[in-house]
Amino acid sequence: MSTPHGLLKRYTAQMSPGTLRWIGLRPERRAELVIVDKTRALEGLGLEGDHRCLKTPGSGRQVTLICQEHIDAMAAILGREEIAPQLLRRNLVVSGINLLVLRHRRFRIGEAEFEGTAHCHPCSRMEETLGPGGFAAMFGHGGLCAKVVCGGELALGDSVELLS
Repeated sequence: MSTPHGLLKRYTAQMSPGTLRWIGLRPERRAELVIVDKTRALEGLGLEGDHRCLKTPGSGRQVTLICQEHIDAMAAILGREEIAPQLLRRNLVVSGINLLVLRHRRFRIGEAEFEGTAHCHPCSRMEETLGPGGFAAMFGHGGLCAKVVCGGELALGDSVELLS
């Protein structure tokens, strides 16, 4: 019988790439996100124009990602038609790939390489932003934190690919 890690390795070997759908940068803490079509990932720092880029060099939380499919699930749980990505305060929205598979692994978006570091759990602000039940709806769907391993440009429509 294969171990869970062995199974994951076997099944991810043929995993299809996802797609980058949305980019948001936070110029400062608690500021509204600036939505852009492209940005540059800076090795060891984060995304150019995001406040975390200069705040926490070397951090495992330089960039945050979330799946569009999880945003859709949260909207359904909350009885909403949709949730605007900027309300969730994540940097990148992707689709067509399971972010949990990227945890502790390297992946590429555009020219940049990242390493998934940890689950990105919701904060108590989600009750303010999404309304009652927002935290619970987001729990388990909060996405992934990552660090930039190799800098480069990334843009809407770029592939999200697991690296071997």
